[in-house]
Amino acid sequence: MKIMMTGFEPFGGESMNPALEAVRRLPDWVAGAEIVKVELPTVYGRAGEVLEEAVRRELPDAVLCVGQAGGRSGILVERVAINLRDARIPDNGGRQPVDEAVREDGPAAYFSSVPVKRMVAAIREAGIPAFLSYSAGTFVCNDILYSLLHLIARERPAMKGGFIHVPYATEQTVDKPSGTPGMELGTIARALERAIGAVVEAMAEEIAEKRNK
Repeated sequence: MKIMMTGFEPFGGESMNPALEAVRRLPDWVAGAEIVKVELPTVYGRAGEVLEEAVRRELPDAVLCVGQAGGRSGILVERVAINLRDARIPDNGGRQPVDEAVREDGPAAYFSSVPVKRMVAAIREAGIPAFLSYSAGTFVCNDILYSLLHLIARERPAMKGGFIHVPYATEQTVDKPSGTPGMELGTIARALERAIGAVVEAMAEEIAEKRNK
């Protein structure tokens, strides 16, 4: 089994992105699955192009994209992607779309196809705060989740796809207002490993169930 993990480059004036750094810290194998790591640009449209190229090259069984959600206190497993680009700040290419569709030919929303509640439970069992989220926002994080699920719907229906938001890394909070939450990169990476494990376990059970029919 092959799992693709993606992380975004830094954006919004930050010198690092904890999503990318945590993905880089993952071992090459987790829960018996090969881990492929991909860096994505924080740019509307281009991120989806890079993802599609990587998927067609690697042919993973599942893709988990990871992004930064500064100000959050725990790991967020996203359940929904909406067909909307509405940027509070410009992306790294200088684009700041307002009320624009991610895909003109796409539905209003897609649901993640990974076991989101199981992932949250697995992360919490490791003593790491994690929550189910019903909004990935309208920035490039939502954009990539929607693009991924649109790709799955059009080309790779057997592939699973989802998105995880992570807090600021602890070192990012040094110059931020008092009380800004952060999490150690090692803890974020451990949470990602637990999430991967939940995905692998669920997919293995699904395969076994199909074989027994």
